[in-house]
Amino acid sequence: MNAPMSTPRICHAEHMPGTVAQDAHVPVLIVGGGACGLTAALMLHDAGVDCAVLERDATPLGSSALSSGFIPAPGTQAQRAAGIDDSPERFAADISAKAKGRAAPHLVQAYARAIGPALDALQGRHGLQWQVLDGFLYPGHSVRRMHATPEKTGLGLMGRLANAVTAADIPLITEATVRELWVNAQRRVIGVGYERPDGTLEHLACDALILACNGFGGNPAMVRELLPEMRDALFAGHTGNDGSAIAWGQALGARLADLGGYQGHGSWAIPQGALISWALMMEGGIQVNALGERFHDETQGYSEASVHVLAQPGGVAWNVFDAPILALARGFPDFVDAEAAGAVKHCDSVQALAATIGCEESKLIATLASLASASGQNDQIRRIFARPLQAPFCAVKVTGALFHTQGGLDIDAQCRVLSRHGQPFPNLLAAGGAARGVSGDAVWGYLSGNGLLSAVAGGYIAAHTAAELTRQKV
Repeated sequence: MNAPMSTPRICHAEHMPGTVAQDAHVPVLIVGGGACGLTAALMLHDAGVDCAVLERDATPLGSSALSSGFIPAPGTQAQRAAGIDDSPERFAADISAKAKGRAAPHLVQAYARAIGPALDALQGRHGLQWQVLDGFLYPGHSVRRMHATPEKTGLGLMGRLANAVTAADIPLITEATVRELWVNAQRRVIGVGYERPDGTLEHLACDALILACNGFGGNPAMVRELLPEMRDALFAGHTGNDGSAIAWGQALGARLADLGGYQGHGSWAIPQGALISWALMMEGGIQVNALGERFHDETQGYSEASVHVLAQPGGVAWNVFDAPILALARGFPDFVDAEAAGAVKHCDSVQALAATIGCEESKLIATLASLASASGQNDQIRRIFARPLQAPFCAVKVTGALFHTQGGLDIDAQCRVLSRHGQPFPNLLAAGGAARGVSGDAVWGYLSGNGLLSAVAGGYIAAHTAAELTRQKV
């Protein structure tokens, strides 16, 4: 398997280098300052355990900042306040159904149970305010459980998490790229070496290490090898997703799992490079190709839609919707920005819409006519439409994109990294992009929000496990 150039060196020793000062030690060290790492840090703070976060970028953003920022969770205070009846069991059933039973059962159960308490803890102890998105269901969810901060963006979510970490006075060391991992004869991680912007190498000892760093979507060689159907896809994730966590684990003898799982998205606006919410499709919007023809059931999910879109002529499609759906879309800041950038084409007639797409008018008329069914019958792609689309229309040119991978280091329900023989390492934990998720091993297994579910629930669980490990050491 291809490894990134920045793979940390594995250093075997009983003690860290003699140049390390005695105070260069922290009970729990977290590698990665995305939603997973910052959630873990905040939960450790609440448990009274000192920790530090190492982040390679100048600002903690990661893949989380590029996401929609929507987190699915059952039984939260916000969900109950909205009068929504939900439970971890119901959520777990939805996750498993979307993955057709191929998601890791122990993680499905663990994350479904942990995510609600995690969001409530972030709200009650750190001031993050959650609202449940109203008016529509994302694919695969049986109830409304998608939570967002008031900004309704991934950038807004990360800003609030970073502010909470600052308020808690948790050490966050930015521009720190981990180059060395120190391990003793008992396979216990004793610390890391990280490179600073001026090239100097600093060392930090620890009692437990949480890998919350990355997947491999930004490593073209690994994508070609492991996700061949996405080899030509645009990568819309964070460039730091170079696969280093996987290579690191391999060097230690860790087991890998679900490497064929990933989150794609079939609604990446081009050339603007903006994510267009799939809520538009769920509320009656459609996708057509350059010929003006529909080619899949849009309600199956935005992840698998990426593969369908890439299979169309030129690897492009058009999102088509009308005025009521436009009004919904304008409730999402990301869409407002995309519209301001010129991504949304406004067409007052089907003729103008055909001209925008560049297809035959008769073909597009037939496509739109197939949606109209007062009796609610299925169309030829077996999707039920509550109403037909009507002029004026809107159209957005999109392509399929790869956002982040869902496979990685194999972990148990406590987020402990497992060896090739299935035994947990003494004090090495992983979650978020570094670990396997709950989407199984294929693109269609991704349930909306699985990425941030794994990040936040995984960070929450890993923090509690790490806290317990430090108590055992004492």
